[in-house]
Amino acid sequence: MILSDRINTFGQDLLRRHGERVHKIALDAGFTCPNRDGTKGRGGCSFCNNVSFSPDADAQLDLATQIAKARTAIARRTRARKFIAYFQAYTNTYDKVDALELLYHEALKEPDMVGLAVGTRPDCVSSDVLDLLERFRDRGLEVWLELGLQSSFDKTLERVNRGHTFAEYQTTALAARQRGIPLCTHLIVGLPGETEAHCHATLDRVLETGVDGLKLHPLHVVKHTLLAHQWRQGEYAPLSREEYISMAVNLIERTPDNIIYHRVTATASRDVLLAPAWCAEKWNVLNGIEFELRQRDSRQGIRAGSAFGIEELRRVA
Repeated sequence: MILSDRINTFGQDLLRRHGERVHKIALDAGFTCPNRDGTKGRGGCSFCNNVSFSPDADAQLDLATQIAKARTAIARRTRARKFIAYFQAYTNTYDKVDALELLYHEALKEPDMVGLAVGTRPDCVSSDVLDLLERFRDRGLEVWLELGLQSSFDKTLERVNRGHTFAEYQTTALAARQRGIPLCTHLIVGLPGETEAHCHATLDRVLETGVDGLKLHPLHVVKHTLLAHQWRQGEYAPLSREEYISMAVNLIERTPDNIIYHRVTATASRDVLLAPAWCAEKWNVLNGIEFELRQRDSRQGIRAGSAFGIEELRRVA
């Protein structure tokens, strides 16, 4: 049994639509973030060290070199011959739209690139940026706008120094979907001060707003972050592997099966990861999620539309 038998995964969705494997190439274009450069704050999100998110990308290299290196590495692992340029590190719409257009075009001029995925913040997506993404989509390219939301609770967003609100996410999400731009939303499980009920309330709000894809991430502690300090002081305790798997499966079951899961876990390399240790083992967690679904004889969408701990949801809402 494989995970895609029970979850609508991005890889299988691409395979169905393109007729062959399509692989993302993570790129670092040297962007920063408005809550790092002083526009909204300093230091970034309490959990953020971007090395842990895109360890293979290197902003010191031009995009063509980054793509060539990634293409070679991917060829060793898979037979993918088509790729999506994934602008991942930091806030990849945080520049003038003319500069963004040149940058995206630079990546897409590679002959084996079939699409573009842009990771960004909800408060950094102007109508001009949406116009630009729409133009790429109208060329027949695979286009995804990836918004880092993490939580729908403003108190949580403030606690982890996100520097934006859920209302800003809703505004951007609705604008993107009105233009037909596919939207993937990132959610973190295990944020400080949140219970599983908070995660389910966030899922419900994201689904109600409208979304095409989701990414689930377990919160992990990496070096050179405020969260690392909080963890050392005993102010934050990460989830166990078993807790995360149970919570992730509960969320997957309540997600309609037309929503594409781009990711159901996240990892960090051992040289930057502090805790929990299991977040260095991607396949161990993926196998655990598949095993839990199989043990339950369950799959994505089996409980779509159902209430989860309705009384507790009312208390956190």
